[in-house]
Amino acid sequence: MSITATLLLISTVFLLQPPPLTSTSATTAYELLAQYNFPEGILPKGITGYELDESSGKFRAYLNGTCSFSLEGSYQLSYKPIISGHISKNRLKDLTGVSVKVLFLWLDIVEVVRDTGDLDFSVGIASASFPLDNFFVSPQCGCGLDCGEEFENPSLPLSSM
Repeated sequence: MSITATLLLISTVFLLQPPPLTSTSATTAYELLAQYNFPEGILPKGITGYELDESSGKFRAYLNGTCSFSLEGSYQLSYKPIISGHISKNRLKDLTGVSVKVLFLWLDIVEVVRDTGDLDFSVGIASASFPLDNFFVSPQCGCGLDCGEEFENPSLPLSSM
């Protein structure tokens, strides 16, 4: 392949790349949630960064690794290292990277809608509503909201933005 053809191919690849996501005035992913009327507790502690395309609402939030925990003894949640979707006032849609265990199946949470004092979580075929005040505190990977002393002062602290 000639140098001209190689340069043309490289420039074409760069032109086809999607525009990079940009940050808002929020300095943390948790502050970003607040700007869109969501409580910080829908994300676990340890989010290391985020990106947002303000024109489309497309976002990405980053964890150092996978994260899972139980809430209220009956709900098991799992987060992948990258959580993405589209955010707008009172609505997260096209979510990827968040799953809930229902009976023996892991189902992806695809949408979260804030409806007055509740958050409605949808897995596509079904949804469930929970009081907003259940999400004022972010759960911690491994122990959720029921963390004992060993999780309050971990030897390797999780970084929060």
